[in-house]
Amino acid sequence: MARTIGVEEEMLLVDVRNGRPRSVSGQLLVRAEGQPPPVAGLGVHGAVEGEFQQQQIETHTAPAADLETLRVEVLRWRREAFAAARASGSSVAALGTSPLPVRPIPAKSTRYAWIEDRYQRTAREHLTCGCHVHVSVESDEEGVAVLDRIRIWMPVLLALSANSPFWDGEDTGFASYRTQSLVRWPSWGPTDRFGSPEAYHRLVREMVLTSVILDEGMVYFDARLAQHYPTVEIRAADVCFTVEEAIVIAAICRGLVETAAQEWAAGIEAPDVPTAMLRLATWQAAREGLSGQLLDPVTGRPKPCWEVVGALVEHITPALEAVGDVAAVQDGLARLRDEGNGAIRQRRMFERTGQLVDVVAESVRATAHAAD
Repeated sequence: MARTIGVEEEMLLVDVRNGRPRSVSGQLLVRAEGQPPPVAGLGVHGAVEGEFQQQQIETHTAPAADLETLRVEVLRWRREAFAAARASGSSVAALGTSPLPVRPIPAKSTRYAWIEDRYQRTAREHLTCGCHVHVSVESDEEGVAVLDRIRIWMPVLLALSANSPFWDGEDTGFASYRTQSLVRWPSWGPTDRFGSPEAYHRLVREMVLTSVILDEGMVYFDARLAQHYPTVEIRAADVCFTVEEAIVIAAICRGLVETAAQEWAAGIEAPDVPTAMLRLATWQAAREGLSGQLLDPVTGRPKPCWEVVGALVEHITPALEAVGDVAAVQDGLARLRDEGNGAIRQRRMFERTGQLVDVVAESVRATAHAAD
């Protein structure tokens, strides 16, 4: 039986006139909560929810066993977010960061107030959007075995999805500047190998006991065991520019999880790559995206990005074949190579017009395409 997949997408709420983020998530959520089930549902039904800042919103799909069902789910919840935003005179943009300057405004909650007080300027400046993919696992033991084996591939997912080159009105030089914002948070990024669920849970517990983070929900690893679902949650990707890119990322994540689970069952050791090297690989992926070189996950040496992507696809091809995802991944990657990821598209538009508002407008059009 195929592993189920679910997708969470964080997106910006923007003014339709000037492209700047708007703090209207409260208005959107009132609308969403007024809808009949399952629009206001959670878990198996999907949802539109608020996030840390009022200028963003998050969608959750229901879990799906095949890519076509997942595509319908992602489309559905982008449509719901778009319709809710339109009712407040705003729109939705699937961008990893705001190209235009913004003063983030935290949502009102006791938890978010604690975060703002604890992290000060880091929290006040934080406004980023990611794509989180949930893939089902049989147990914590299998889940941790998966985490230990997929960690070396997280930078490649970041490169494929990179969609945040602009920050505070300028080109940062990074394909994913979202990662440069996230690195300021103490629990973010790649992890060491855990070896067992006991070691994983012990580390999380000890992190919370430091009081540097508030709770388990603030363990912002590249990939982690989900708190409320029997899944591995893969968090490395920027929010994707298009629905099709999100589906490709999700399919690759399922392929990685299945491959890792099979390796664990066969007694194949997790790759012994130092976390320090994974941090370098993440930085390189954030800097170059699909426009340069990535670090080979095994040798640590730089290679043309599409060679490293090819190695990832070769690694997971048997798992993709088992669920019929090969063609979807190959076609999606061919489209990415031809058209570029979000970072490339954003820069292309800016080169064409010289106006960051046009960059936001193009993203709104791409996001709104789901509502057609």
